[in-house]
Amino acid sequence: MDDWFSVVDARCELSAGAVQELRDVGFVVIPGPVAPDRMAQFAEAYDAAVACATPEDVAIGSTTTRVNDFVNRGPEFDGLYVYEPVLEACCRIIGQPFKLSTMHARTVRPYSRAQNLHVDFKREGDGWPMVGFILMVDEFRTDNGATRFVPGSHKWPTIPADFPQDPSADYEGQVLACGPAGSVIVYNGSAWHGHTTNRVGEPRRSIQGAYIRRDAEPAVNQAARIRPETLGRIGHLAKYVLAI
Repeated sequence: MDDWFSVVDARCELSAGAVQELRDVGFVVIPGPVAPDRMAQFAEAYDAAVACATPEDVAIGSTTTRVNDFVNRGPEFDGLYVYEPVLEACCRIIGQPFKLSTMHARTVRPYSRAQNLHVDFKREGDGWPMVGFILMVDEFRTDNGATRFVPGSHKWPTIPADFPQDPSADYEGQVLACGPAGSVIVYNGSAWHGHTTNRVGEPRRSIQGAYIRRDAEPAVNQAARIRPETLGRIGHLAKYVLAI
């Protein structure tokens, strides 16, 4: 099928209230695709995939460890980037055919400081708008580095780097996106956001993805990267979303 955008656009998997919150506030927390009784098994698959990643797919930053290409890490992750409420959010925000740009794991390490506020996509930039999701492998709490957002900032012409204050400091009106393991944050890529301080001795794990216009340049060329075993098990909608 060539017109998957119209098919997804016609569905109502995302509530009207969630759509309005995404448009007005810039993010919304919704239930995710992994059933609560499967989250422990899912977390084990996450840890195994991270442990088996080759060095070129691992990036260790000052506060987080990132592992690229979770499209090809196993069947446990296939349902994430075709989760219909997230795809519907793309229809509402991007408003035209779209594709997955990237999907990766990101772990906030224990006792890490807060991340600088930033945007994933500048307003009106090449490929804008962008819709992102963050699946909570662990519960996001106020003490373990939950992601903070500045409500309404996706509508501002400015970005955090335009201002002289410390971008890691609390910002007036910021809101923490907390939720139980398995929840999904859906957000506008132009919203100001960043993880907060992880004050506990355990990592805070997540899987993150981003969607852009279908005619824009992706962060990862999924067609070039796709593994034969992945291609053999995914369906037509997944192939459409991956633009392969």
